Amino acid sequence: MVDDSDMVIEPRREKTEMAIPPVGLLLLNPSEARWGERKAKSQGGAERFLFHGHLTVVPAAGDNGSFFVAGPAVGAPMAVMTLEKLIALGARKVIVSGWCGSLLPGVEPLSVVLPTWAVCEEGTSPHYPISGRAEADPGLRCFLEKFLPDRGFTVRSGPIWTTDALYRETRDKVRQYGAQGIVAVEMEYSALAAVAVFRRISLAAALIVSDSLWQETWQPKYKNKEFRRRSTALLEALFTMAGAIAAQES
Repeated sequence: MVDDSDMVIEPRREKTEMAIPPVGLLLLNPSEARWGERKAKSQGGAERFLFHGHLTVVPAAGDNGSFFVAGPAVGAPMAVMTLEKLIALGARKVIVSGWCGSLLPGVEPLSVVLPTWAVCEEGTSPHYPISGRAEADPGLRCFLEKFLPDRGFTVRSGPIWTTDALYRETRDKVRQYGAQGIVAVEMEYSALAAVAVFRRISLAAALIVSDSLWQETWQPKYKNKEFRRRSTALLEALFTMAGAIAAQES
């Protein structure tokens, strides 16, 4: 195992940077991160500096506690850089929101996948030595599992496949992983989960199904109006959930 004291650069909070609340949302996709920033500011959120994206802290109001909203962070390396910085600033419970492609019949577009663990085909996770498999925080995932169906979402929990190579997902691999019960594919989760375990924070993800890969012809749904409507509804639900969890933590 690598000695952590030998690291050249450690993530840290600089003297000029304010701490953030322990609970928050990491919105991976650019369009959703922009929506999240606008939503956070409409609730009185204050923008903080984040070297490559947006970071907004929503103040406590009513029954909701204060929480942060950050993103975008596409791909495992950038997602991990973002998460490391958020942890250095004070993040301890992180809910990730992104998109995924279905590998199985019955995992329909517009439904939500809650990853339990991931097959890793990205290059960032191996740099974080952990014991055993990186899995979602059970408490946060169960919260999502109960919370989202009450808001009209069909939810499927299960393992997913994380890849660096969006344009190299072969039909053979889709069939192979689908036959193993791997539910969906995306680009960040396995790395984020590894960092969460390594840094000893809680992390879970809610991934809306944007397309189907298991059919003979690829079926993208992310361009239609109904997908955008459901994606926004998911973000609205996660804002509510983050505020509720933050209130419990305070």
